[in-house]
Amino acid sequence: MPTARGRIDKRQAILDAAITVFARRGYDQACVQEIADEAGVAKPTVYNHLTDKATLFREAMTAATGAAVARHLATLDRLAVPGDDLRTVLEEVALDLLRCHCDERSRAVRRLLHAETARFPDLLSLVRGPSGHRVTEALADRLARLALAGRLRGADPSLAAEQLIALLTGPADLRWPVSSPPDDDLATIAHAAVDTFLRAFAADPPVSQERAIHT
Repeated sequence: MPTARGRIDKRQAILDAAITVFARRGYDQACVQEIADEAGVAKPTVYNHLTDKATLFREAMTAATGAAVARHLATLDRLAVPGDDLRTVLEEVALDLLRCHCDERSRAVRRLLHAETARFPDLLSLVRGPSGHRVTEALADRLARLALAGRLRGADPSLAAEQLIALLTGPADLRWPVSSPPDDDLATIAHAAVDTFLRAFAADPPVSQERAIHT
């Protein structure tokens, strides 16, 4: 009799395989047998875990989005204790966020979302609703803490988070709408985004005592 752990692992294998096949074939052309083959399970096993193709698609999209969000949140944890060189840590975090945004799995989810929104009108809220907000809220929280510590200028942290994310994802989506960009190009985007962000939100340098006397 399969253990609970074994059922969870098998279900995850099916969901991973489903995203791969849906991305390769599209929803209409993807078949459950191909998904079962990709997952290394029997076709009835797929139906035992996910009742039908539509449910499989929704669950696979939700799981893939959840995995991407978890990666983003783990990356943002590095801003909790950034050390003395805030710019460097921001660039490292920005680059990792971009890598996740631009990897093949994330691109596949976005392509499928755009292609199948009419068929699955609830999918947009499932994929871009609470999951997307969690990343923005987590980044806003980290930026707010940095502002309280005097590392960033006091501003609306939610707005600052939205703008940093836009500075990262906008150029990447515009320049590489289909293919995954080279890592060096992602690093260039991350550097430019952080530079622009800090021009707007970096804390004002402390006024020296001598300058304060003369002013």
